[in-house]
Amino acid sequence: MARYTDSVCKLCRRERQKLFLKGQKCFTEKCPLEIRNYAPGQHGNGRRAKVSEYGVQLREKQKIKRQYGLLETQFRNYFEKANKQKGITGENLVKLLESRLDNVVYRLGFASSRKQARQLIRHRHIVVNEHLVDIPSYILSAGDMIKIKEKSKKLDAIHSSLKRVKDSTYTWLSIDKASLSGTFMQVPERADVPLNANEQLVVELYSK
Repeated sequence: MARYTDSVCKLCRRERQKLFLKGQKCFTEKCPLEIRNYAPGQHGNGRRAKVSEYGVQLREKQKIKRQYGLLETQFRNYFEKANKQKGITGENLVKLLESRLDNVVYRLGFASSRKQARQLIRHRHIVVNEHLVDIPSYILSAGDMIKIKEKSKKLDAIHSSLKRVKDSTYTWLSIDKASLSGTFMQVPERADVPLNANEQLVVELYSK
């Protein structure tokens, strides 16, 4: 499967906002966006041409897709699924993305980025409802319990990541640092999700 292999910091610079793809580095002055807040490439710091309506919609789609670490086909499939559900398509899309296991592992603080969360899952360090799950795209349901496998509780990467988490600021999650476990209490409402993007523009893009 194709994967982006270049510096992820270039993606933040392209969108001109932090997408928090690099873990702890994103919270320090070493973040490239703090130094070079312009698009990468030869003409990145030049005068920007007027962006068309399509261009604005495309940038919002890319922004959301990159934050959650999805490929184009994966993202489109989530949109199609959200479009078939009752309610507002854009909000349904965000709820689906927030329900992914890799995202929840990241939100709980067990990983410093969604990429690192996917690695933990694929390397079989994560247990959901007492069952080992190694699929990052696994969709959680309300009440599901997520925890670190007993043999993996001494991993430095997990404890290092947890240091940045004081208390859970997400109302739909609960975390027990002592047992390295958490609960996905409910699917979050869009207003509660800290996503700096306009998902309605994605709906308009795909509706053309």
